[in-house]
Amino acid sequence: MSLSLPPCPNSIKSIQHFLKTAVEHESRDPVITYWCRLAALQNGMSLDKSSKESLAVLLPLMDWLEATKKGQTSNDAIVNEVVASAHIENHAMKLFLWADKEDRASHFNKNVVKAFYTSGILFDVLSVFGELSPENEHYKKYAKVKAAYIHNCLKNGETPIPGPLDGGDEPGEELSGGGPAAPGVSSSDPTVPYPPNQQQPGFQQPTPPAVQPYSNPVPQMPGGGGLPPPQAGAPPPVPPTQQFDSMNIQPVVPSVPASGSGAVKLSVEQVSKAQKYCKYAISALDYEDMNTAILNLNKALHLCQTGQDMQ
Repeated sequence: MSLSLPPCPNSIKSIQHFLKTAVEHESRDPVITYWCRLAALQNGMSLDKSSKESLAVLLPLMDWLEATKKGQTSNDAIVNEVVASAHIENHAMKLFLWADKEDRASHFNKNVVKAFYTSGILFDVLSVFGELSPENEHYKKYAKVKAAYIHNCLKNGETPIPGPLDGGDEPGEELSGGGPAAPGVSSSDPTVPYPPNQQQPGFQQPTPPAVQPYSNPVPQMPGGGGLPPPQAGAPPPVPPTQQFDSMNIQPVVPSVPASGSGAVKLSVEQVSKAQKYCKYAISALDYEDMNTAILNLNKALHLCQTGQDMQ
């Protein structure tokens, strides 16, 4: 179902980057398109839900979201927030890691700018599912800063400095505080770069894993002009920091002392968290991301055995 919207008025102009990212992914990843437009709607409603110009954008957007959700009831990445969050986060991290690799290799071009910028927007989209983790907050900030920096350097004929900027943090380190506003990077080019394997002809986006939806899987469209608060999303993936392909190293499973009283009794919240870890591992396997899958399975195992999160 195609969607044609009028230009955004000034009161909701900040949602344009969500809408442009949605259009860029419409043919190759409808899941990203759906959640970008939902993020645009939620942000737009919080900014201006009364003016005629704003409603001319938001109401057709709302109708499209409702129709798409009804037509995609079998798509877990549309109807289940855990799967959706994993799908978006995996895509954001793939763009981020590709751009970071190109940046550190001093390969500076518009595709690197676009990948960093789009990654930052997708981390913004994850806010639909709840507050961002400190790691994702930092990835978002780093991606947007690097996108603006490289863009400005190329525009001014300067050679960018690869890697973290002076006084900046490595993209894997945690930061406190929120990220900056979206940088002044043009997103008029509809081509979003992908890692090389996704640029090959005939590439198909992996199908999200089949899991049972939550009782309230997706924020409902407002009947009276408001949106309910979003449900918290899945724990974030941690990108691998080491590669063991050429090393004969066996993965270490946390050693847990035997309990004389039998299995640890988990609270309802802990059971839900363990389930999320398992579902996130399944989603990672869809992308053949073994490190993330192993990490999340170990987290689930450790939580079930000890009743505590793995440090």
